[in-house]
Amino acid sequence: MMAYTGTHRIVSRFLISSYTTRRSYTTENKAGVVVGVYNNNGEDVLTEAATSINTHSSGNLTRLMQYGGPLKAGKSRVLYGVSEVFPIVALVGLGKQENKSNPLEERDEAKEAIRTAIAAGCHSLGETNISKILVDSCGDGEAAAEGAHLAVFKYQDLKSKKKPIPTVQCFTEDNERWTRGATLAEGQNIARRLMETPANILTPTNFAQEAVNCLEGLGVEVLTRSYDWAKQRNMNAFLSVTRGSAEPPVFLELSYRGNDLSDEKPLAIVGKGVTFDTGGISLKPPANMDKMRADMGGAACTVGSIFIAAALKLPINIKGFIPLCENMPGSRATKPGDVVVASNGKSIQIDNTDAEGRLILADALHYASQHKPRAMINMATLTGAMAVALGSGAVGVFSNSSALWEVMHKAGTISGDRVWRMPLWKHYSSQVTDFGLADVHNIGKYSRDGGSCTAASFLKEFVTCDHWMHMDIAGVMENKDEVPYLGKGMSGRPTRTVAHFAELIASGKSEL
Repeated sequence: MMAYTGTHRIVSRFLISSYTTRRSYTTENKAGVVVGVYNNNGEDVLTEAATSINTHSSGNLTRLMQYGGPLKAGKSRVLYGVSEVFPIVALVGLGKQENKSNPLEERDEAKEAIRTAIAAGCHSLGETNISKILVDSCGDGEAAAEGAHLAVFKYQDLKSKKKPIPTVQCFTEDNERWTRGATLAEGQNIARRLMETPANILTPTNFAQEAVNCLEGLGVEVLTRSYDWAKQRNMNAFLSVTRGSAEPPVFLELSYRGNDLSDEKPLAIVGKGVTFDTGGISLKPPANMDKMRADMGGAACTVGSIFIAAALKLPINIKGFIPLCENMPGSRATKPGDVVVASNGKSIQIDNTDAEGRLILADALHYASQHKPRAMINMATLTGAMAVALGSGAVGVFSNSSALWEVMHKAGTISGDRVWRMPLWKHYSSQVTDFGLADVHNIGKYSRDGGSCTAASFLKEFVTCDHWMHMDIAGVMENKDEVPYLGKGMSGRPTRTVAHFAELIASGKSEL
C-alpha cells in the first residue's frame, strides 16, 4: 500500500514547471532526480517531491516502484520512463519517517539517514552518465546538500582523462538550508582534496599557497612565516622535525574576524601539517607509506573549517595556526636520543623520530596560547593507537575542559561525524614527564601502552589555555566504506564537526 505526504497543490513548489516545456531529452538538458521514500512498518510513504512527480506522471512512479519490492534505508533504485519530463528518477530509502536521535548512537539519525540516502541516489545516477542531478531536500536541505556534494566529489586533478562530475542542485524550495549544507560539504571537500594531493606537489610552501587561494577571497588573512621567524621564536621542537628535509618549513597563521568587538577573544585552531611523514630516522615500514601524504590532515581540516566559518559569516573570531614541514631521514635529520628545547623552555628527549606530530604541535600550541584564546583545539593524525582504540567510528578527543567537551560532543551529534572523550589523567602525564633525560619524553615510559593518551599528555605540557581540546584524527583519516556518502579515499573528517563547534560557540549559548 502506498501513502503520500503531499497533493496536487504542491507541484508548483518544485522545479517541474521549468522542465515541462522540453519535448526532447538531449545531452544538454540531461538530468536525473533523486527523491525519497520512507518505510513505515512496511508501508511506503513518498516525500513531497516524490509525490509531486508521481502526481505529474499520473501515478507512474508508484507503478514502477512496485516491481522492486520494499526499498531498504540507505539504498537506491533507479526508475526509467517515469515521465517525459523526468525519465530518470532515483528513489532512495529514508527508513522510518519518525527517525529520531538514538542516545546510544550519539548522532541525529534523521539527518544521517538523509545524507546516506541522497548519496546513494547520486552514486546511482552518476553511473548513468547524466550531467545534472536534482535533489529532494527530504525535509532537511542542509543534510541533503551534504550527502549530495560529498558523494559526487572525486579527486582526479592529475588525470588527463577526467570522469564527468554531475552538478547537483536542490529540487525543492529549501534553498537557504541547501546552500548552507553545500558550504559545509565544500569545506570538507577542500580538506579531502588537500589530503589526497601527492606530497611532491603539496609541499609546505605549496600548501601555504593553497590556503591563500581558498581563504583570502573570503577575507581571511593568511600570514606565511619562514624558518627564520620560527628560529627567532625558539621553535626548536618544530624545527627538529624539518632537519632531514630539503623542503623549507612554513608556519601559517590564519585570521578570520567575524566579530567586530575589539575585545572578543578568538577561538584558536591548531592543525598538524606534516606534508609527508617517512618517520625520519625511525623509518616507517614501506607498506602503505604513500598514505602519509595525508599526515597533514589536521592542517587540511583547519583550512576547511575556517573556510566554512568565513563562507557562512559566523560571528566569531578565529585564529588558525599550522606548522608545515616534511619528516625525512636526511643526513641532518634528528637522531633518536637527541634533546631539544621547545619555545616554552621545556626540554624534550626525542627517542622516536616517528612521534614527530607532537613535536611540531608543541611549539604551535605554545604560540597559540600566547594569543589568549577563549578556547583552543588542535587536530592531528597523531597516533596509530587511536585507530586501534576507536577505528573509524569517531574522533578521539582529550580535553582539560568539560564545558568544551560538551560543545564538541553536541557538534558531533549534528554533523554525524562523532567524537569520543578519552582520559587525560596524571597517570599518563607522569609517563612522559618522569622519564628520560629531559623535562618531557616524546614517547613516554611505556611507548606502546596507552599511546594516544600519553601523546595527549605530552601536548598538555605546552598548553596554558583553560579550555583546550586535542583531537586525534588518525583513525578517521581515510574512508574505505564506513561512511557511505564519502566514498573511498581521504575523508576530510572532522571538518564539518569543527565548523558546527565554532557556530555553537558563536551563538553564545555555551559557557565558553
